[in-house]
Amino acid sequence: MNGNRQKTREKLERMAWLLDSAIRLPGGFRIGLDGIIGLVPGIGDLTGAVFSGYILLQAARMKLPFTLLARMGFNILLELVIGSIPVLGDLFDFAFKANKRNVRLMNKYFESAG
Repeated sequence: MNGNRQKTREKLERMAWLLDSAIRLPGGFRIGLDGIIGLVPGIGDLTGAVFSGYILLQAARMKLPFTLLARMGFNILLELVIGSIPVLGDLFDFAFKANKRNVRLMNKYFESAG
């Protein structure tokens, strides 16, 4: 189970990187597919939230505490709601990086749990 959990964590780290940081812009700032998908009016932010929800679902399957899952869900909801605001929301979406935040929370939990 522990090896399986480690593989899942690595897969989620790669997914978060792809969604939030895979593309390097001039000046060193990084963006991901989540922010680009979010530029599509109407369905973009919702589609990004579905991908983010996958990370949350996997965290729930790994039995993370409810309070941590709620915090992760709040990060997704915040990015969805603010990201839906034209222009400013898109900038927020590129900067906030909910997926990387959530994977970092998950990893911190497992490191402290030992």
